[in-house]
Amino acid sequence: MSDMLNFLIAPDFPPENFVGWHIFNTVLQRKIDTEVHLITPADHDEQMEFISQGQVGLIYANPFDATELVRHLGFLPVAKPIEQFDEMVIATHFGTPYQHSDDLRKGCRILITNNRDVKLIGLRLLESAGLEESDIEWKPVASFQAAAHGLIKGEADAAFFLASAYHEFNNSTKKKLRPLMESRLNELSHVILLRPDFLHLLTAIKRAFIGMRHDAETKFILEDLGIVHGFEDLTVEETEFMIDLMETLKD
Repeated sequence: MSDMLNFLIAPDFPPENFVGWHIFNTVLQRKIDTEVHLITPADHDEQMEFISQGQVGLIYANPFDATELVRHLGFLPVAKPIEQFDEMVIATHFGTPYQHSDDLRKGCRILITNNRDVKLIGLRLLESAGLEESDIEWKPVASFQAAAHGLIKGEADAAFFLASAYHEFNNSTKKKLRPLMESRLNELSHVILLRPDFLHLLTAIKRAFIGMRHDAETKFILEDLGIVHGFEDLTVEETEFMIDLMETLKD
């Protein structure tokens, strides 16, 4: 083996997935015949610290961060999960009177992580309620799990969640929450990106990710991670389209 590839997984997934990602990482290492070190940052700030220090060679990034990585740091598109889109859920505590996101009013308190893609989509959903960013009292939390716990304790009127994270909560947690709105963009997804320093590994890494869905061993690993259909090739054109869509959401 040669090189040393640090593979960072965005902190958008439940801790229960960490073991699965370590198994996935071991398989990836074998398939590309390169030493791969898995990085699972605790939060977005820690992720950005790893990136700013140049410690990340391969990353599974959310679409907002992908914009920065591609446009400003030159990261290259590798793969994306098949038919698995990044949607978001606005939810409230089951004991509140809110039945729909349009019921939220100016001055409402919303728990939010540092997932900027989730925030952008959520703000678009709240346009029908007549709410803008400045109308909301934002309450930062470190994770989607923390947002759920805070909501259950009555610390806010609502919370923003990555839809996949919300749907993976256990039944005990979900029984105490009520979804008010879920996006249906069907355009944005987390993506695998490669730092340009590792261009010589691009073909091998693409082949490894795309081929995993045809391998019985890795198919089960992917299913455990919630990537049930595996990965497909991510083209430059698809990446640019997604980035343009993120820019539109910012406007």
